[in-house]
Amino acid sequence: MNPRQSPTHCYSKMGVSVMHFKRLIFALLFLLIAIRTAAAQSPELENRLSQCVAMVNDMMTAPDSSVPKDLLKRGQAVILFPSVIKAGMGLGGQYGKGVALRRESQDGTWSPPVFITLYGGSFGWQFGVQSVDLLILVLNDVSLKNLFRDKFTIGADASVAAGPIGRDASAQTDFQLSATLLSYSRAKGLYIGVSLKGCVLEPDWEANELYYGSDLSIVDIFFKKVGKVSPQGKALINLLIRYAS
Repeated sequence: MNPRQSPTHCYSKMGVSVMHFKRLIFALLFLLIAIRTAAAQSPELENRLSQCVAMVNDMMTAPDSSVPKDLLKRGQAVILFPSVIKAGMGLGGQYGKGVALRRESQDGTWSPPVFITLYGGSFGWQFGVQSVDLLILVLNDVSLKNLFRDKFTIGADASVAAGPIGRDASAQTDFQLSATLLSYSRAKGLYIGVSLKGCVLEPDWEANELYYGSDLSIVDIFFKKVGKVSPQGKALINLLIRYAS
């Protein structure tokens, strides 16, 4: 130590260094958070949300075959799968990635999207390859609460029926509403022997953690509406509000 410098002066200089060090640490943390946020809104997940926006818009506006808006209003949740791939030749399989959003019946708002996967296998007479846009309406509160409990199997944990189409179809087909899930699909390609029964719905854990961070649970996102939503996520929510208003 320089004899001309007092201990107080040295401690003061050390304090300045510590302060700069802390600022550097905070700056690095902020940078890491920014990088993580950018990664959370990765092109793959944003593309999935963008595909859902296009799918909903097409299926809600299709002439004479649209999803009835009053059924969308009555739904507890909507599950969207753009481009579910189905293939089979005796043995069949299907797989898709999508999102699920819950509708608040009191004010008509929607939860942030929860990323979800669908997969299933089947045995029987079937042949072909097909890409399917799939929209599933959840009508029953019990099925809604069970949606993210381990594995949710369509046909076992909830009954499913093909949803009625057209503006007045839902009023004319109330018998179908005994089903807790209504499915709507738009297919490309040839496939004979299509069924959702036995398909499993599971949260896409990796995608949800990437999008929202590891500190948020599915329950927080889906039921408590917690989580920062990207531009495409907001566009999807606004579109659902528009069609279910």
